[in-house]
Amino acid sequence: MIETADDTLRLLIHAPTEGALARARSNASNLLRAEPAAAVEIVINGPAVAAALASPHDTDRLLRVCANTLANNDLEADPELARVKAAVLYIAQRQRDGWAYMRA
Repeated sequence: MIETADDTLRLLIHAPTEGALARARSNASNLLRAEPAAAVEIVINGPAVAAALASPHDTDRLLRVCANTLANNDLEADPELARVKAAVLYIAQRQRDGWAYMRA
């Protein structure tokens, strides 16, 4: 099969807990090692947000941090971290756009 830009593997990994964040980071790293051209994002909300802020990782460039969680928990994140309005909205938009969804 000949791959084109439209054939790019696109995966959104959802991590709402500290344990899920650890799994999501590992899954994303493993996927990109196996398929470097893949597009991968990790959307985090709930307790995963505080866990991510407390433990920076080389996959932080893949994070999409829920702004609702930040606001509801009085958390401040590095401005370098990408934010989304609401994790639930972002997940629905990505699925609408053809991204595969995985709950870590």
